Amino acid sequence: MEFTTPQLVALFGFAGGAILGLAARVGRFCTMGALEDAFIGNDLRRLRSWALAIAVALALTQTLAFFGVIDLSRSIYLATDFQWLGAIVGGLMFGVGMALVGTCGYGTLARIGGGDLRAVVTFLVMAVCAYMAMRGVTGLARQSLIAPWVLSFEFSNGMGFDAVVDTVIGRDTGPALGLLIAVALAIWALRDAAFRGEPRLVISGVAVGLAVTGGWLATGLVGSDPFAPQRLESFSFVRPLGDALVYLMTFSGATISFGIGSVFGVVAGALAGALFKREFRWEACDDVRELRRHMVGAFLMGTGGVMAFGCTIGQGISAFSTLSVSAPVVLLSIVAGSRLGLAWLLEGSLAGLIGGYVRSSGDG
Repeated sequence: MEFTTPQLVALFGFAGGAILGLAARVGRFCTMGALEDAFIGNDLRRLRSWALAIAVALALTQTLAFFGVIDLSRSIYLATDFQWLGAIVGGLMFGVGMALVGTCGYGTLARIGGGDLRAVVTFLVMAVCAYMAMRGVTGLARQSLIAPWVLSFEFSNGMGFDAVVDTVIGRDTGPALGLLIAVALAIWALRDAAFRGEPRLVISGVAVGLAVTGGWLATGLVGSDPFAPQRLESFSFVRPLGDALVYLMTFSGATISFGIGSVFGVVAGALAGALFKREFRWEACDDVRELRRHMVGAFLMGTGGVMAFGCTIGQGISAFSTLSVSAPVVLLSIVAGSRLGLAWLLEGSLAGLIGGYVRSSGDG
């Protein structure tokens, strides 16, 4: 059986997505869970797993780019125009939505694999809202209010930190900056004995980093077919959710892609992990308030994720591996939004949210 280039790329997306799904269900790799552990329990172990994933993806991706295996300049994360307002506002929205739901788009797919019907609702709402923010009603508002606020990086031919540094100092530093940051993150992650004592956290961090690197390789090498060129990308779970939903509805006339394959892969990997650990069980919302919270959170994640051009995985790891300026801006905005969202949940009102945030800032 002969596969087309889109089908081959989608198969690689499915395989990498399956690794991510297993990392979520077996390795407890979850951004919101890591932030909750840090904010509420002062436990940084899962954040260290996340930092290790960034370190692995960053070191390998920058090395591959240096040797010309992949051309990262084709990535949307290294465009010359940085929509900074969208990165901040979208990141904040995504973070608040993530707190309301209890996980991100990637975690939502992992929950579906474990039998969570609430996650199915979140997936449907998030997928529709992502498409609305790209091409629909909310997309018009985004284009008129958010998109015009742009910071140009034409002077460095792209918004990569390494390109900016090279332009400022007037010399090519190669992958030095990326490798230096990767080493620093790996040292911070692995220096903690409690983290090293949790092999599944270490393994899941490494696996996620390898999967993201594999995404760049799949779309950069296999997807470079001159007759059917594919977009250079790695894992992200905002737009691909919408693409997957449209693909399911228009299967006979649709073309599969890396992102669509990755969505199905995460669900399959999470299902395998849930069955292996005997944790698969059907779950649903307890009441109307919980359903409303998930729907509002899904709207915020779908809309905010499009504004920010990515999610916790898309900007937090994939974009970070390209050294994009957008990655830390979006990531910090998501973290701040999730902190506000948690305060909202704990305080129960907008006034309580503001008061709780002021108190936590004062304590810090």
